[in-house]
Amino acid sequence: MPALAKPTMSSDDVTTRISQIDWERISREMDDRGNAVLEDLLPPVECRDLSDLYHKNDLFRSQVVMARHGFGRGEYKYFNYPLPGLVEELRGALYPRLASVANQWNGAMGSDVRYPEKLLDFLRRCHDAGQLRPTPLLLQYGEGDYNCLHQDLYGEHVFPIQVAILLSEPSRDFTGGEFVLTEQRPRMQSRAEVVPLRQGDGVAFAVHHRPVQGKRGAYRVNLRHGVSRLRSGHRHTLGIIFHDAK
Repeated sequence: MPALAKPTMSSDDVTTRISQIDWERISREMDDRGNAVLEDLLPPVECRDLSDLYHKNDLFRSQVVMARHGFGRGEYKYFNYPLPGLVEELRGALYPRLASVANQWNGAMGSDVRYPEKLLDFLRRCHDAGQLRPTPLLLQYGEGDYNCLHQDLYGEHVFPIQVAILLSEPSRDFTGGEFVLTEQRPRMQSRAEVVPLRQGDGVAFAVHHRPVQGKRGAYRVNLRHGVSRLRSGHRHTLGIIFHDAK
């Protein structure tokens, strides 16, 4: 099992900030829409610090130039283990709050899969199945860049919720570049939603499927996410994915 990170960047307030979020509201919004905004998750100084990591290549295991793969335009880099301390702290503190929602969703969709309370226990499950590569990432967009609608599935074990944190300030640092979700329900046209974010806000959203309550009980809907075209400037985002990759 790869060595998981011990915090190396000061992040004393992260766990406190996350504990003070109204998680009952977050749970309701996740059930209603499949996404919820975590406001003021990071202050501007931490957003800048994380954005600056993009140029420190020794922190990353791989770089993806989206145009080469038909994923859109722009690029992103996957962190290597050990993760930077603040990234590790965010991943570990957010996971248990979202695991309760994930377990409720799986129960409603008739799945027997349940997620343990602690991230480390879930990562052991991933690693035992050969999913050893970390998935938290930094994304960088410039003018004209965009991210096609997609799902972040990396192996047999998938945690059904992930978090994206906007590290740049709309209007000041960039224009355009909205976070977009689409939801396809059976025998219905797809529904699109633009989620407005400010610098330091996070959005928790469904990776793949979520349950929706219908007249005859819950049914499963399919979701994808992406980023609309940047009209100007530069945009950085931190992606927190909880399952590791093959």
